[in-house]
Amino acid sequence: MLFGRDIGIDLGTATVAVAVRGKGIVTREPSVVAMDKNTGRLLKVGAAAQRMLGRTPGNIVAIHPLQGGVISDFDMTERMIRELLRKVISFSLLKPRLVVSVPSGITEVEERAVIDAGIRAGARKVYLVESPVAAALGAGVDISKAEGHMVADVGAGTTDIAVISLSGVVQSESIKTAGDAFDEALIKYIRRKHNLLIGKNTAEELKKSIGCVFPRSDEMSVEVKGRCLMTGLPRMVSVSSTETIEAFDEVSRQILESIHNVLENTPPELVADISENGIVITGGGALLWGFDRLIESSTSIQTRIADDADMCVAYGLGKSLELIGQMQEGPLNLSRRRQLR
Repeated sequence: MLFGRDIGIDLGTATVAVAVRGKGIVTREPSVVAMDKNTGRLLKVGAAAQRMLGRTPGNIVAIHPLQGGVISDFDMTERMIRELLRKVISFSLLKPRLVVSVPSGITEVEERAVIDAGIRAGARKVYLVESPVAAALGAGVDISKAEGHMVADVGAGTTDIAVISLSGVVQSESIKTAGDAFDEALIKYIRRKHNLLIGKNTAEELKKSIGCVFPRSDEMSVEVKGRCLMTGLPRMVSVSSTETIEAFDEVSRQILESIHNVLENTPPELVADISENGIVITGGGALLWGFDRLIESSTSIQTRIADDADMCVAYGLGKSLELIGQMQEGPLNLSRRRQLR
């Protein structure tokens, strides 16, 4: 395409998804870059970089340039965005316009870092949309009306909870407790209870297979391999789904506490709307078994997991590209648009 495109990028801690106006989501890659630390040369981005983990010489390192939903390595983020843009745009006379998702609790400095990274990567303009707003759009919630909707987007690095009305965020809270925190909690629990050290990949597989935050009617268990802390030798233990509830307890309570905080600070009229409309949970973390039931039992508000929960933000960015003409360039994103009318 010779003329500039409008592109949405969901800059997630674990995954980056790219949507193109008129085409939808065109690529989804792990948020990993591989580089040669001796020369500083970028070798691979995304899935190709992830496949190199543990299989390369010591001079090749894998970097996660995003931590907790924000940029931790500016240079690597810029190079990752540049590589992704190159993948989706073969040739263009005009630089693309970018819409990028950011956590609702992002600071002005962090906003500026995202905008600068996008511009330096080859965009002519960068617009920011808060993740819960994009997630609501992607989940099919009509946020344009004067009624309250609550969205909890549980990603890998951050959980974003927001009450949205008239396309704007009325009340929100962003915490760095999300999917990765569940993995870490599982590693600590198995280490403490079974004297067994397991890796992050094993913890994630265990979380996906039998992990839950609410009691199951059918108890499940799996055999987990790791290194015995007593002997230093490989050992296998059985871990049950009930144990994962215990392991996840503190992380779950932190997320519930944030949901309660947002509800407590929301105007009563909107809380009444939310009790009628329910709570929508999105993000990969929302797929943890029983999350909807846990929130429902804690708030007494009907809660549902969005379809394709882990892709809602990317879907929402794809929809927001249709609204790009109404958006403000730079730090003023879609959710703040109504304040400028």
